Amino acid sequence: MEQSLTGKDSLFATEPVGRLILKFAVPCVISLLVNALYNIVDQIFIGWGVGYLGNGATNVVFPITVIALAFALLIGDGGAAYLSLKLGQGELEQVKRGVGCAVVMVTAASLVLLAVFLIFLDPVLTLFGATEKLRPYALEYGGVIVLGLPFVMISTALNSVIRADGSPKFAMFSMVLGAVCNTVLDPIFIFVFHMGVRGAAIATVLGQAASFVVSVAYMTRFKTFRFDASALRLHGRACAGVLSLGVSSFITQVSITVVMAVINNLLRVYGAASVYGSEIPLTAMGIVMKVNQIMISVLVGIAVGAQPILGFNYGARNLGRVRKTFRIAVAAAEVVAMAAFLVFQLFPMSVVSLFGSEEGLYNEFAVLCFRIFLVLCPLSGFHTVSAIYLQAIGKPMQSAVVSLSRQIAFLIPAAVILPMFLGVTGILWAGPVADGLSFLLALVLILFEMRRMGRLESRD
Repeated sequence: MEQSLTGKDSLFATEPVGRLILKFAVPCVISLLVNALYNIVDQIFIGWGVGYLGNGATNVVFPITVIALAFALLIGDGGAAYLSLKLGQGELEQVKRGVGCAVVMVTAASLVLLAVFLIFLDPVLTLFGATEKLRPYALEYGGVIVLGLPFVMISTALNSVIRADGSPKFAMFSMVLGAVCNTVLDPIFIFVFHMGVRGAAIATVLGQAASFVVSVAYMTRFKTFRFDASALRLHGRACAGVLSLGVSSFITQVSITVVMAVINNLLRVYGAASVYGSEIPLTAMGIVMKVNQIMISVLVGIAVGAQPILGFNYGARNLGRVRKTFRIAVAAAEVVAMAAFLVFQLFPMSVVSLFGSEEGLYNEFAVLCFRIFLVLCPLSGFHTVSAIYLQAIGKPMQSAVVSLSRQIAFLIPAAVILPMFLGVTGILWAGPVADGLSFLLALVLILFEMRRMGRLESRD
């Protein structure tokens, strides 16, 4: 298998592109979906067992998990991209150094974040929009969730590297195992032991621990190099390479956190001045964002599944194959985004009803969230693949610009300005404004890169 990944006849260079993307994307999609479903499953059971205030509390705590994932993906996706590029260049010693540095860095980062959130949990929840009604639930849920941060961060980072090492099914198994544990334990802790949101949090952490154990076990069976104690020495150049290649994933996750903090607080303020109150908009928007994350997980899974193919062939200067991989990945992503759009527009109430038996104003605002905030979600397919593509070919700054544009450059300003004129629904219209503008920016950058690549190919 090592020869098939690193030699001139590498499967990345010889197998049909569509089949390769399917082989790597399907397990990746499943893994990411499982990760997204951790919180979805919690919210479904909490919605039926505790009520919408419990769900509102999980939405306030969720940015903590996103921050942890930001650092995990900074290191994990960066390590995966570094591995793919160095394999394409035939530098196996650099592969070993990069992965070893990634393991050390993500372990250290997870312990630091654990300490920070344990000490400052209450003010952090205030920052993310907790109201007085939501705070007791959020403290109970968040106090347990932060204990699982090392498990989720290390397993997430390792799974990115495991996929790039040529074992996407193993990475998928790791994530699925954790999700199954969480899904089985959630109803037991909530409905049998009557532990409420604390029980949901315990189930989540135990599932994350199961994924952690399986992911760590893979470290003894890497295919492209032998992982030993020497790999755990930090090398400045390798660390810098890993971090620079993972910056796009990091910015994407951090921007989600910033957006959630801003939007939660805007919803709290403008919601209080509306017929809906503060808690209904906070809870409904949180559910919409998490459901939308299912679509985003599929899109990212397709893009990340294409990443090792893009990285290897770009490193090996098989540029025609790079372009073909990008086109197929974009086409697949757009099909998924369009299917999600139809569900969000035609059947929003069916989705809302999964999260508990509410009525009246809650259902009304939740349906508005789906139909307005996600009306241009079909453009997300091209935008998502473009960001990962730029990361895979070693263009971290351009990738960061694409990733940053929607959440920070466009969404936040629109969310601040529009409700001044439209009230709380103005926050919802910020979604399509950001989707449209970020799509145009990604299109310009991709056209520029394709022309530059064409010039490189003509010289060869």
